[in-house]
Amino acid sequence: MSTDRIPTGSKISIDNTYQQATMTEQRNILVTSALPYANGSIHLGHLVEYIQTDIWVRFQKARGHNCIYVCADDAHGTAIMLKAQQLGHSPEQQIAAVKREHEEDFAGFLVQFDNFHSTHSEENRELSEMIYARLQAQGKIASRTITQAYDPEKQLFLADRYIKGTCPRCKAEDQYGDNCEVCGATYAPTELIEPRSVLSGATPVARDSEHFFFKLPEFEDFLKHWTRAGHLQEEVANKLAEWLDSGLQQWDISRDAPYFGFEIPGQPGKFFYVWLDAPIGYIASFKNYCESQRGRELGLDWRSYWDADSSAEVYHFIGKDIVNFHALFWPAILHCAGLRTPSKVCVHGFLTVNGKKMSKSRGTFINARTYLQYLDPEWLRYYFAAKLTAGVDDLDLNLEDFVQRVNADLVGKVVNIASRSARFIAKQGGVLAAEPADPALWQRFVERGELIAGYYESRDFSKAMREIMSLADAANEYIAAQAPWTLAKQPGSEQRVLAVCSLAINMFRALMTYLQPVLPAMAAKAEAFLGETLSWRAPLSYRGEVAINPFKPLMTRIEKDRVEAMVAASKAETAAADQPPPGGPLAGEPIAAEIGFDDFAKIDLRIVKIIKAEHVEGADKLLKLTLDLGGDTRSVFSGIKSAYEPEQLQGRLTVMVANLKPRKMKFGVSEGMVLAAGPGGKDIYLLDPHPGAEPGMKVT
Repeated sequence: MSTDRIPTGSKISIDNTYQQATMTEQRNILVTSALPYANGSIHLGHLVEYIQTDIWVRFQKARGHNCIYVCADDAHGTAIMLKAQQLGHSPEQQIAAVKREHEEDFAGFLVQFDNFHSTHSEENRELSEMIYARLQAQGKIASRTITQAYDPEKQLFLADRYIKGTCPRCKAEDQYGDNCEVCGATYAPTELIEPRSVLSGATPVARDSEHFFFKLPEFEDFLKHWTRAGHLQEEVANKLAEWLDSGLQQWDISRDAPYFGFEIPGQPGKFFYVWLDAPIGYIASFKNYCESQRGRELGLDWRSYWDADSSAEVYHFIGKDIVNFHALFWPAILHCAGLRTPSKVCVHGFLTVNGKKMSKSRGTFINARTYLQYLDPEWLRYYFAAKLTAGVDDLDLNLEDFVQRVNADLVGKVVNIASRSARFIAKQGGVLAAEPADPALWQRFVERGELIAGYYESRDFSKAMREIMSLADAANEYIAAQAPWTLAKQPGSEQRVLAVCSLAINMFRALMTYLQPVLPAMAAKAEAFLGETLSWRAPLSYRGEVAINPFKPLMTRIEKDRVEAMVAASKAETAAADQPPPGGPLAGEPIAAEIGFDDFAKIDLRIVKIIKAEHVEGADKLLKLTLDLGGDTRSVFSGIKSAYEPEQLQGRLTVMVANLKPRKMKFGVSEGMVLAAGPGGKDIYLLDPHPGAEPGMKVT
């Protein structure tokens, strides 16, 4: 549905699409989540969005619609370039490694993309250049000289977050270049007292540079209409109205070299700002999917979804911190470039844990893979679904409530229905009774399907879960009232027991059909038990005179000690991450906390001879060293691969920490640590002992 030509003053509600369409009318829907940045791991805060989106997409597919879910890693920008330098490899290696990690984490939480791409792709380069050319042709690109802070040592322009100094208002030290976290003041980086570059420690200097701008103010009238045309939640539209009423500024869409991104055509040394090409990455990922074998089989063409007159629907799921990019800059650029704008931008709030902001020190800043080491992903999927509304309020993960709710709802209510009933049916041949024992109760389960579907459609998942659990309560109350375990003891009650338990199994079928978008793995186990594929493409019908399979456990209870172990592991990861990398702290970073002489005296430094050095399969930074400690042989994994080839090291003497406790790593056990210094990358230098040193000698 193109909304670029909606008459001024009109208002539509995209959510009404569901009420207006019957279950036989197929919709063509493209869905995206915000692109995760390719310089860090996925954590539970991120997963609110991807789980929310995945549930909505699975619901649409369950209803028979052509729904495609695409995403990509956001792979450009200064931060990624600097991170790659710190780790001693290229930005391309950095984003490839992070992409693999992200894909594994998403798969672990059953987030099922149709395509997961990267903004560092030829599709994105072509589309970014095409859109920029269209903006230029419309006369919507301006250029002017601006003055910025420049790091003379790193030789790059500094964003505000890379500058620190003393607040000019309250004199608090170590504050960022745009605002003070102590007094709340905002200011320009040039106002900081004793400013320094976070990257090098150097004093920034002012330097002029030509930048390119998108003429966003010329789209104020369009945006005032678009933001009120049903594409946004009302509270989001109200917030945007404040910005629109105060007047928009031209948007800087360029950055200076060195910068990891796409160079602007015809402008050497100038690059597209990451926030220009990142949302274009939505189109690029879809284009990549259309041109894949699967896309060709489906006859997909990216233009049929993105042309201005497209009848398809496009939905973006995002967090409230990036609303301005998606609901102001993005629709204005699309409109100017002659492309369609989003049908809806679905905005959610932030995640808190135990009522507070996620905290590394408390262990509540939890990475996706840390969670997966201890807990079932579907427990979190259900808990988020039970909390998510159609609004932008923050969502709280209360760990105690998490344990209680999942155990009570999923194990105590839903699974309990099947486990209590299946054994009685098995005793009578395993075939369900032909008719429902209580037609009115069964009809209640059927009729609630459309109400639940409406809540899914509007992303009011918490209401959907309440309706489903209300039905689960009704099913359990029915089973308790009929008491098949008591009936089974009465002569001649076999058919009544079978009828009661067959209705219970059918109610369980209905519940699992409605829960399938939230709990796909549990639904698959339920399908194996029921001997059917659950479908929600039409109103449910009672299933009788068919066999079911032996019941197997569908879900286990959460044990509180596993949650506690996850929190403890998160604390430990934070402590390890806070340690400086091999070779010492980065320039500009503070020295570690002081230790006493007695602590230092415990370190046993010994001369060793490297008798063998070899690559470690699957490791980007490690070499495996076999060391001669004067007759005692040790194996050590050392992060010096970027600086040395194995053949350079064999036969060389160096220094190691000989009494370091062995550490179990992914690739084996490391029995010590060789000493090195340097900033990283190729500049890592093993310590050389004095002439005449012998393996095993103590260093004092």
